[in-house]
Amino acid sequence: IWCDQRTVEECEEITSIIGRERLVEITANPALTGFTASKIRWVYNHEPQIYEKIYKILLPKDYIRYKLTGEFATEVSDASGMQLLNIGKRSWSGEMLSKLEVSPDWLGTLYESPELTGKISREASELCGLAEGVPVAGGAGDQAAGAVGNGIVREGVVSSTIGTSGVVFAHTDSLTIDPKGRLQTFCHAVPGTWHVMGCSQTSGLSLQWMRNNFCIEELRTAALMQIDPYELICAEAATSPIGSNGLLFLPYLLGERTPHLDPDARGVFFGISATHTKADMIRAVMEGVTYSLCDSLDLIRDLGVSPCEVRASGGGGKSALWRQMQSNVFGLNVTTVQSGEGPALGVALLAGVCAGVYGSVTEACDTVIRTKKTHKPDEKAHEIYEKYHMLFSRLYNALKEEYKILKIIK
Repeated sequence: IWCDQRTVEECEEITSIIGRERLVEITANPALTGFTASKIRWVYNHEPQIYEKIYKILLPKDYIRYKLTGEFATEVSDASGMQLLNIGKRSWSGEMLSKLEVSPDWLGTLYESPELTGKISREASELCGLAEGVPVAGGAGDQAAGAVGNGIVREGVVSSTIGTSGVVFAHTDSLTIDPKGRLQTFCHAVPGTWHVMGCSQTSGLSLQWMRNNFCIEELRTAALMQIDPYELICAEAATSPIGSNGLLFLPYLLGERTPHLDPDARGVFFGISATHTKADMIRAVMEGVTYSLCDSLDLIRDLGVSPCEVRASGGGGKSALWRQMQSNVFGLNVTTVQSGEGPALGVALLAGVCAGVYGSVTEACDTVIRTKKTHKPDEKAHEIYEKYHMLFSRLYNALKEEYKILKIIK
């Protein structure tokens, strides 16, 4: 899956074959362990008997499309993460395919996200009950779909999604590339546009790790009360002050992607003293994730994209404490939209455009999406968080070489 880190050597190999500058020029990104190209290369290197049998290479949703329609197809937003696409031209890169020994016959036909890619077949209709002939749209990758469902379809509005990973996502009307490869640039689900995003590997997963290992009482109490245990956990974190009494957490439990492309990075609690409590540790985890998201937001600003509003989503977006924390750290209004399922709404809107219900993706979003709650930044809290964020940003560089030593002696 995307967070599997086994392809580090394959990323180095791809970079050597293509050349780092050329790789970024074509695919808008450096070689990443989460991208499909490195995984294909891993099979090439480690399972040649499987590689020789390849018939088609499909992303998960595109396999479902094949079963529904009989068509081998994909669309540009999801295909961007395969690192086989010329992002600027929105087409498969012959150079990438040739040099990595990937046959173009293995790949699906490319479409824009709201385009018609096929229709429900008779066989699929009999199996699942959907009417034969129902149109099937291109769809989108999870982040692009979530962005559409949150109305991130014009410049100025960005999204902050805290799921297992954490993603800060910004729409751009023109191709915008971070030359250092710290941010990822993909084709957006809005035809003819792109998006830049930063990804923190273990955002919501960090709080889940804390919950599973250190919040047994909260889990048991929540079960008795029949409520979400995160309600109790966030209430506990709220008893700790801004800055968690001087405790910082680096949320690098599975390495990191943005802004530190480092699979060897690991999580750290920094500043622990005898005075710290579990509430401080929980809040430090939430703040550490927020600082990491702010790293991505700052890089997006450095590229000339000027956000005026952040829309929060994902499991972490359900927490009022976490939303206010983001507003205070970012120094921006953080809002939510009426729908709590951004990606599902996003692909429904793309399907609506495909079926002719809406004239464009932007029109669909303007028609359907409404904001719900807004958190405004507290100026004093923002000033405090800026100091902590500055220290947070220095800790990775202080530990970068130690992470490598730890990997060797582990």
